[in-house]
Amino acid sequence: MQFSLWLALVGAGTLISFTPGAGAISTMSNSLNSGFRRSIWGVLGQQLALIIHIVIVALGVGVLVSGSPVVFNVIRYAGAAYLVYLGIRQFLHKPDLDKEKVEDRRNEPALSMFQRGVWVNLLNPKAIVFFLAFMPQFIRTDQPLLQQYLVLTATVVTIDILVMWFFFALAARTFQRFTHDQRGQKILNRIFGCLFVAVGVLLAAIH
Repeated sequence: MQFSLWLALVGAGTLISFTPGAGAISTMSNSLNSGFRRSIWGVLGQQLALIIHIVIVALGVGVLVSGSPVVFNVIRYAGAAYLVYLGIRQFLHKPDLDKEKVEDRRNEPALSMFQRGVWVNLLNPKAIVFFLAFMPQFIRTDQPLLQQYLVLTATVVTIDILVMWFFFALAARTFQRFTHDQRGQKILNRIFGCLFVAVGVLLAAIH
């Protein structure tokens, strides 16, 4: 991949990663509940889903998904339902200042956070459609394809990790002052609950 083309990829990938979405909301929620350092597990789960999307598109399966309204809608509504479920659960979560329970939330198993990150990103067929439109701009068919896909994947994943962890996860720390009393916790739970539900509804409604 030419250096100028790679720079264009970096610029586009950075802009995309900074666009708020379910991944950013999930990262901020993890950072608040489990701490900045441990929120990386959710971010890594999101990257696995991103890699799967890239592989799907690279293999041409993305064309089938985007071209089949039934398949697309099944995945779309499943993803929307999952986000709404996360939102309702967060919204209804009762504030709890008990030190042991707070510690339990902060010690959520890394695998649990990783899996949630995977599902948040994976159940979004619009990502496949997006990569179908995005990836060809940076792939040259007259050059070795595998090398180009590897560079593209490594670049996009690295950018997304940096943005999710060092921007959204860090940004969540500004809300930590609300976690020291029940009223603050209730406000945060409702804010993030509503954000998850809003993203889920948008995912289901926007065609």
